[in-house]
Amino acid sequence: MHQQKGKKIFIYLFLFLIVGSINNTVLTKIRFDRIKSIQISGLSQNQNTNLLESIKELNLKNILFLNGNEISKIISSNSLVENYEIFKKYPFALDIKIERTNFLAKINNNGKTFLIGSNGKLSDVKFSNKELPFIFGKPKVDEFIKFTNIIEQSKLSLNQVKNLYFFPSKRWDLELKNNVILKLSKDYTKLSLDQAYKLINDNNFKDIKVVDARIKNQIILND
Repeated sequence: MHQQKGKKIFIYLFLFLIVGSINNTVLTKIRFDRIKSIQISGLSQNQNTNLLESIKELNLKNILFLNGNEISKIISSNSLVENYEIFKKYPFALDIKIERTNFLAKINNNGKTFLIGSNGKLSDVKFSNKELPFIFGKPKVDEFIKFTNIIEQSKLSLNQVKNLYFFPSKRWDLELKNNVILKLSKDYTKLSLDQAYKLINDNNFKDIKVVDARIKNQIILND
């Protein structure tokens, strides 16, 4: 009886060592394989390459113990990035998909012109040749983003705007591409923009040059 029990224990121990050895070998191989491939998409080829080189400088090692915070810092610091996702492809590859920011306007900052992205960041003008409205004045970027969100929710579109004027009182004037000036109060709303849009597109008021919506529930027209 003791011999049979001893044989069983020996067999179980032998099987455990074999299975354990196989698993340890596989796990060791996976654990210590370095990341060999990183694919980045979403930006231009040159921009993807520059971002890739910055990430490679991190000297990334094993995918199982990857510290995503370091990669995230590099990607998030790029002003062209709106959103991104990092996919792990085991055992040693990363796939990074980027959504490029949408440029909304141009602004002068300390004597230099920048692009304002929908991500709230400033980028060099070289990154876009798209015709964009220019901002005169010194709004905070988040104030401008909030303003454009309301514009896009209204019947008016930012594509119809040639220039934006921001005043210290925190109100805006819009110069449209048809040369109409739209004056808004600092408490501008989607409703006031919709009302102004309706008048601007009314043939009965086609000679109007100024739409003054600074007074609540009232719009003044000037030719």
